[in-house]
Amino acid sequence: MFIALLEDDPDQAILVRTWLEDSGHKCAVFGSGVAITRAVHNESYDLLILDWLVPDMDGLEVLDRVRATLDWRVPVLFVTQRDAENDIVEALEHGADDYMPKPIKRAEMLARIDAISRRSQQAPEGNDKRLEFSPYTLNTATRTIKLGEATLELTHREFELALFFFKHYGRILSRGYILEAVWGRSAELNTRTVDTHISRLRRKLSLEASNGWQLSSIYQHGYRLEQCATEQLASETSH
Repeated sequence: MFIALLEDDPDQAILVRTWLEDSGHKCAVFGSGVAITRAVHNESYDLLILDWLVPDMDGLEVLDRVRATLDWRVPVLFVTQRDAENDIVEALEHGADDYMPKPIKRAEMLARIDAISRRSQQAPEGNDKRLEFSPYTLNTATRTIKLGEATLELTHREFELALFFFKHYGRILSRGYILEAVWGRSAELNTRTVDTHISRLRRKLSLEASNGWQLSSIYQHGYRLEQCATEQLASETSH
């Protein structure tokens, strides 16, 4: 798993990162709420580990911002010295998946992370939400896309971008609008990031007339995903 850790105590951060990396995980460490909030809009993490007490922005505010601005639901584990029952309840009510009071123990933390990982990878029964845009099938529960019977390999961000385009197909979408909707309002990025991701998405999804869909650049306006007309599709497949 690729894990983002919010911890302003350098010694504690090094300890937790060592535990995670020794267990086969990749870990990015952030010492402030602002830094980790920016990072989650630019990178796809499998889990966030948040300390509650950091100088600039507490972990609860970080959690609120993540839940408010990201469509995909990244799991969150709180690791903090605040161990009162009402603190635990508050964090869980704000959307945390689990909560560990300090001092933490290596085996327990890794076991909780494994449990969170198993839960996040399992689509809830009866919640297997599929959106059909033939020949594409988008599953919002498993965050996957199929082209016919083939499952496409996409990052979290690429899935969100694809989902956004299919939900708004036929509309011209400006780069600024795409950036705000997919990366979040606080994303400190420029529109070249959008162009790069769209180019990669077009290639990975094979968005072309032979598959019934085209993702086109509209000069000075943005992008539009269009379903090809029957005549155009027949012309493309006949050549």
